[in-house]
Amino acid sequence: MRKHVAAMIVVATVAVVAAGVAYKRRRDRQWKQTQRILRRFARECATPVSKLWEVANSLVSAMEDSLNSKENSTLHMLVSYVSSLPHGNEKGLYYGLNLRDTSFLILCARLGGRNEPLSDLHRVEINIPSEILSGTSQELFDFMAVEVAKFDSEHSGNDEKGDAGTEKKLGFTLSYPVDQDVATTGSAIKWKRFSADDPVGNALVNDMNQSLKKVGLNMHVFSLVADITGNLAGGKYYDLETVAAVTLGSGTNAVYSESTEEIDRRNASSVPKSGEMVISTEWYNFNCSHFPVTEFDAGLDSESLNPGTRIYEKLTSALYLGEIVRRVLLKVAQETALFGEDVPAKLSVPYVLSSPDMAAMHQDISEDQEVVSDKLREIFGITYCTPTARKFVVEVCDIVAERGARLAGAGIVGIIKKLERIEKKRSVVVVEGCLYEHYRIYRNYLHSSVWEMLGNELSDNVIVENCHGGSGAGAIFLASCQSEDQKS
Repeated sequence: MRKHVAAMIVVATVAVVAAGVAYKRRRDRQWKQTQRILRRFARECATPVSKLWEVANSLVSAMEDSLNSKENSTLHMLVSYVSSLPHGNEKGLYYGLNLRDTSFLILCARLGGRNEPLSDLHRVEINIPSEILSGTSQELFDFMAVEVAKFDSEHSGNDEKGDAGTEKKLGFTLSYPVDQDVATTGSAIKWKRFSADDPVGNALVNDMNQSLKKVGLNMHVFSLVADITGNLAGGKYYDLETVAAVTLGSGTNAVYSESTEEIDRRNASSVPKSGEMVISTEWYNFNCSHFPVTEFDAGLDSESLNPGTRIYEKLTSALYLGEIVRRVLLKVAQETALFGEDVPAKLSVPYVLSSPDMAAMHQDISEDQEVVSDKLREIFGITYCTPTARKFVVEVCDIVAERGARLAGAGIVGIIKKLERIEKKRSVVVVEGCLYEHYRIYRNYLHSSVWEMLGNELSDNVIVENCHGGSGAGAIFLASCQSEDQKS
């Protein structure tokens, strides 16, 4: 009997050992497959300097094609018709409006000259009621004018040096361009693209000024432009060598100052023959064969609302970075059981991983990467997460962020090259948006890409820095240089 029991124990022990060995071998195979997926992804996302220059040169070609009205260009740049930008000697109290999708900012600040920071800065955000959003643009402007009047009554006392009868200047920027049908149909604002030289630009400015008169405000808007143009104005105010402004947030775009001699007048007849004009590159839609695109990018693009377009934006902006990470993690979970035998259901939910959460995991410096563990549990419901799995997640975040930031850096260098300023002149580029302002590693990768592309001898010629004044402040800088002869 004892021999029989002993034999059974031996058999059971052997079975347990065999099962353990089999499990270890399976986990080893799964981990090797995890590493193969990671290595391939890193290889396909690689952005060596040679590739960055290919992207930059392709952008330059696309910009030139667009300026010459060539139909095959992947860029359809817009002439903003803003030719007057600050010089840094503007002084006084100015007002600004920044219209967003469901709210708007009202601001005022005192400019004291290039060597002085903004003072007496006041800012308030007003939510737009749903009934106003669904109404006409005139109804919206009437509502905004009432709020501007309230704001002015609270802060006009800051303008001690001003004449009570002097007309106040109000800069007006839009966080999203508007559809050209707005002015003629009277419909509510549609958040699409527009050129300020089209009827919509003048009509909206006139509507806003009529609304200001209704409430008895001695205040005038001369032009209406996208908020990124205001960022360029702010950069110009503090440094005349500022040549471009870039947005790296949920979406991405860039504007820059271009010689009017470079603009094809067949599609922009109002452009003067000399001087400079602000151009919106609309580079979110830039595409070229040199982009390091993976199966995960292809899947995201094909399942998006705009397949085949906005490729540059899908590689560089905050809306998409977290989604690429999620797609990689889902594939690994399905093929290698990185997070346990059962694939967490929330890993299959598109866009559940935001870029701020991605940044928090990527920049986790806590012991045992506790932030990564907390975020995976909070966002995906992942409860099984080994230290090696957490490390893997951070590595995926790093690959995605590095690629996006370096491609953005290549775009900046491309603009400077188009302006022929890399070797000749100092150039400043101002950048705003959550990726640049709050994602430290992304920002560092962007800076390093510019430095690597230009080398030690030329890297000091291009300065990339944060925008001035904070959210919406560009409207104030635009107000400071507005005049009656400015084309809207």
